[in-house]
Amino acid sequence: MDELMFHLAAPLDGTNEGMIREYLSMCVAPAVLVLIVTVILFLAWHNKRRYFVLMGGGVLVSLVLSTKVIYGAWNELDAGGYVESQGTYSTFIDDNYVDPTEVALQFPEKKRNLIYIFLESMEITYADEKNGGGFKKNVIPELTRIAQENEDFSGEDTKLNGGYCMPGATWTMGAMFGQTSGLPLSINIDQNSMDTQDSFFSGVIALGDILENAGYSQTLMIGSDATFGGRRLYFTEHGDYDIVDYNYAIDTSMIPENYKVWWGYEDQKLLEFAKKRLVEVDESGEPFCLMLLTADTHFEDGYVCECCWDFYRKNQYANVMACSSRQVSEFVSWIQQQSFYENTTIVLVGDHLTMDSDFCEDVDSDYVRKVYTSYINSSVEVEVNKERNFTTFDFFPTTLAALGVEIEGERLGLGTTLFSTKQTLTERFGIESVRNEIERRSKLLEKLADLDEDKPELLIRQGKIPKANIEVEEYKSESGILPVRVTNFENISNGVADVIIAVWTEEDQSDIQWLKLEIQEDSSYYIGINTSIFNYKLGEYHIHAYVVDGAGEQYMVAETIGVTG
Repeated sequence: MDELMFHLAAPLDGTNEGMIREYLSMCVAPAVLVLIVTVILFLAWHNKRRYFVLMGGGVLVSLVLSTKVIYGAWNELDAGGYVESQGTYSTFIDDNYVDPTEVALQFPEKKRNLIYIFLESMEITYADEKNGGGFKKNVIPELTRIAQENEDFSGEDTKLNGGYCMPGATWTMGAMFGQTSGLPLSINIDQNSMDTQDSFFSGVIALGDILENAGYSQTLMIGSDATFGGRRLYFTEHGDYDIVDYNYAIDTSMIPENYKVWWGYEDQKLLEFAKKRLVEVDESGEPFCLMLLTADTHFEDGYVCECCWDFYRKNQYANVMACSSRQVSEFVSWIQQQSFYENTTIVLVGDHLTMDSDFCEDVDSDYVRKVYTSYINSSVEVEVNKERNFTTFDFFPTTLAALGVEIEGERLGLGTTLFSTKQTLTERFGIESVRNEIERRSKLLEKLADLDEDKPELLIRQGKIPKANIEVEEYKSESGILPVRVTNFENISNGVADVIIAVWTEEDQSDIQWLKLEIQEDSSYYIGINTSIFNYKLGEYHIHAYVVDGAGEQYMVAETIGVTG
């Protein structure tokens, strides 16, 4: 539900066109087909008895099917729990959040580089049962080996361990925000239209902010449009990342102008571009942070690129997962052969659990699904060699610790350094208790978001923008009067105190005049513009109407053009 609410308010810019086409084919087309068939039956059964039988049957079937679908969706999404949680506040985040500005952070004398890869929809579930997965056959053998040879916080157990996805971090933008800030991206829908804002949680200090202040050069590379979900806004504001996305690739001729597959371009190209970028940033001599986001493993069924093998017949998503495992493993091996690797930490993590409709349907219902986790070439070792219980919020301080940063108290955001002995919040309170608390609203989170709730773009989306109708009546040439009437005021919360208009004829508005309208018996506001103040000029008159409400706030509510002559 939190993902649905976020994307209902977020921009569609950068959305995979294939998903839109799939919606049109699977939802709109059948609805139109049913409508056509129904109309044909109504026309064919024109006598009254058949007409009313068809009408009654159609209404009954529609009600039964609609009720069943709505009930199923309501339960599947736990919409009732979501609505209840959004109506109550919890102090859990307020009480347990550690503000990075209030914690001493000590970087090592020689700063380590960071390569952080968000692996789309990657879970430890895809490994076989022997290695801690939920499948009979391991579809990510290379990633399984990497996690076992490096650090996934599983202790002495060879079975894979991973992080829990919590509310507010169960979709890509939420995951990227959560893993780099230690907070859920959970704001009331009326406040969550992030594309309408000039800032993205301006009150939060995130990983990018900390690394930027430490002198890191930072790059975010993705094969899609970074605008989608607010990623561009977040990463430019928190860390001043260079954004190398699909649009950048087109603009700089990295790919042909008309090239578009899946969400933009495939992971095969992303990883090749990343190699070139790494060589460039290494030559600068500055410590660097490179973040990547893969996309081929996105639901539904993923994208089959030219290097994918048809190893799992009749299971495209398994083939795509296996291909991603192989490609990422080869990319890590390439990094390990470079001169900069000795002083570089690599983090491989799934962004969230898969949303594919049927890929995990055969997994045992008791199996606990977690995102893939592996820290490679960390500068520190775990202090306690035991399996940890953690969420993706813990990646925030853990990543800094892996770079050799000493963190006072071992905690940042809602996260705990997993290399330390300090308990995570889920180890201390239990996973279900933490989840239930985070689902509720937080006054601190709303404060950190620092949202401008009066932004016109936000008010328009919420249907709260003040507006009215403006009508220009026929010009009275004999008197030089241009009649203007403003009616049907909406969303004026404090009532209409005055209505004024701005009128001009010159393109540069050099002859602008402000005129007050008079209220009429029918509650409309009227004025006859005496064009003598414009020397009876013939042509177009630009007119903007403004309302001053009872609190003294002024809003533009309508605009039009009147014509004289």
